[in-house]
Amino acid sequence: MALFELTLVLLLIAVALTALSRRLQVPYPSLLALAGAGIAFLPFAPTIEIDPELALALFIAPVLLDAAYDTSLRDLNRYRLPLVLLALGAVVFTTAAVALVGWTMAGLPIAAAIALGAIVAPPDAVAASAVLGQFKVPHRVTAILQGESLLNDATALLIYRMAVSATAGSILVSSAVPMILLSTVGSLAAGYVLGRLSLVTLSRIRDPASGTVVQFAGTFGVWILADRIGLSAIITIVVYAMTIARTAPRHMPARNRVSSYSVWETAVFVLNVLAFVLMGLQARSIVGRLAEQGQVEAFVFAAAVLAVVIVSRLVWVLGCGAIMRWLASFGDADRQAEAPSFRGGVLIGWCGMRGLVTLAAAFALPADFPGRDPIVLAAFSVVLGTLVLQGISLKPLLRLLRLDPDGTVDREVAQARVAIMQAALEVLSGKTSNAAAVVREQFAAQRTIAENPEDAQAATEYDRLRLYAIKSQRDALEQLRIDGTIGDEAYHRLEEEIDWSELAASPPGRFQPLTT
Repeated sequence: MALFELTLVLLLIAVALTALSRRLQVPYPSLLALAGAGIAFLPFAPTIEIDPELALALFIAPVLLDAAYDTSLRDLNRYRLPLVLLALGAVVFTTAAVALVGWTMAGLPIAAAIALGAIVAPPDAVAASAVLGQFKVPHRVTAILQGESLLNDATALLIYRMAVSATAGSILVSSAVPMILLSTVGSLAAGYVLGRLSLVTLSRIRDPASGTVVQFAGTFGVWILADRIGLSAIITIVVYAMTIARTAPRHMPARNRVSSYSVWETAVFVLNVLAFVLMGLQARSIVGRLAEQGQVEAFVFAAAVLAVVIVSRLVWVLGCGAIMRWLASFGDADRQAEAPSFRGGVLIGWCGMRGLVTLAAAFALPADFPGRDPIVLAAFSVVLGTLVLQGISLKPLLRLLRLDPDGTVDREVAQARVAIMQAALEVLSGKTSNAAAVVREQFAAQRTIAENPEDAQAATEYDRLRLYAIKSQRDALEQLRIDGTIGDEAYHRLEEEIDWSELAASPPGRFQPLTT
């Protein structure tokens, strides 16, 4: 009960911190990390343990699916070289650097040191996106960071699983490569097949609540099934999500989609809060188990791991960028233009905040894992340190770098919006009724607005008039209920109707997601 009460309080605090993060223009995970660290100093905080397998399924499965669902296959293909260098090269490089520190400085067994490296290797793009969204940074940067955030999780967690298995003596080096290849191929196939089966089910569900429940059940079910049959649950869930994302929007009713997006956004936010709560609780119990001398050594080791994580990413990103620019200098002008800039490399290198995946992987270590306490404490320190140090300093860094504004997405939105408005006008061109003429005028007004890439989704005069009228509708509806003319059931049905009308008439930028 104490944990439940503490979680409720912290959820409310998290909402307040999210509002504060918007005002301060810093990533909300940075403030959550500070709040989670503060829990470690609460004398009345309960001591809890979480089942390792539950930690991976509960925290990583929905977060991976949410990230994979929003991933652009076009951008993955366009930026495949930097993504491979980051999602594979940077993860392996960071894992090796941290493992070396863990082995030499803390005396960890090689496999345990590699597990630590894999835990802290994958950055989380959530914190970076919260800040980058406030600036028109090059689309290349944001696309690479988002793609990396998805793919590096798969790489790091695959290394992590192998290291944990090796520590338990259940895997041999000679069989590792064939096992990885077999697991990867099987996971790719399973993710695609399960995604297609899920699409068949979701396309037949018309109730929003049922559809959302099936989505969550399917996500956890795919993870559990892949894990049980020896496949990579990470790769399976990523392919599963990307398969659904390419087809589901066309077959899913709009009401279901709007409801689903809201629920998933809230669920990921709550999972972040719970993860930081558990971080604080476990850090408190770990520090309590360490002797005074052991505490000093553990914190020094954690600080060393944090420094290695930050420096190794910067070295890798800037080093690869320099090599790519040198190679591009021998090519034509287009190839030189595609080469990463030094300032862009600095930004990508500094966007190395760790988050939920690192926390969940640390939670998931078995209780008898060699060096578990210093490993978990180091992982928590890396999450806290990167979110606070890099997350809060990201906005000043952006101002210092003065990257050229990029309106790529705005131009694409404008181009696509003109096209879809034109499609609507063409299909209505043969209609001669007065109603058709009015609707055509509205679409024509939206098309005119869309031709301005600076604000292609601005409200039209029709939208502004509707919003003006909707306010009077709400006042009238409220008065009808107060007078007793209508009951609550009629009131809520009409309230929902007005809500949809207001959303349809409101510029998209007016309603901001909870986590940005």
